[in-house]
Amino acid sequence: MWLKINNYRIMKKSIVFLTGLLCVMISCNDKKEASITLDTLISEDYTAYGDTVTSDTIYYQSAIAEHYENLTEGDTIDVSFISTVNAVCKAKGCWMKVALDKDRESMIKFRNYGFFVPKDIENDTVIVQGKAFVSEVSVEEQRHFASDAGKSEDEIIAITKPKKTYSFIAEGVLIKK
Repeated sequence: MWLKINNYRIMKKSIVFLTGLLCVMISCNDKKEASITLDTLISEDYTAYGDTVTSDTIYYQSAIAEHYENLTEGDTIDVSFISTVNAVCKAKGCWMKVALDKDRESMIKFRNYGFFVPKDIENDTVIVQGKAFVSEVSVEEQRHFASDAGKSEDEIIAITKPKKTYSFIAEGVLIKK
């Protein structure tokens, strides 16, 4: 009888232990979330440009890269995402390039040329809300952007082919202070 009770206690403790272990494994899953909410970021300090960013879902840059992969020229999606600024227009702050992953970036322009961002925000964290799309950028436009970015004359002349780009028209931008 004592052996049955002892085996029962051992089995009960084993079940509790295994259930706890399973819960820990699920909560420690390495899979990263694809997005965060604006409420999560409220505690952080951002400066707003353009319209108010109101999106409930803000995607991480890696998730946005996947969205762009599924777009063809002519497709548009309304989306918000958080990323890092790789480059900004040095003349006016009228465009910026933000990272999608280590090899790709999105060219951000501002709706109706209605607002600009500071010219010194390279490497800053931004949240953009607007329309993502894929487009082809002409040689002339690429050279214009290269000139705005302060590229050398040799770098500008080296641009000789139209380029497929991941484009974005921002309605609102938040820049982390």
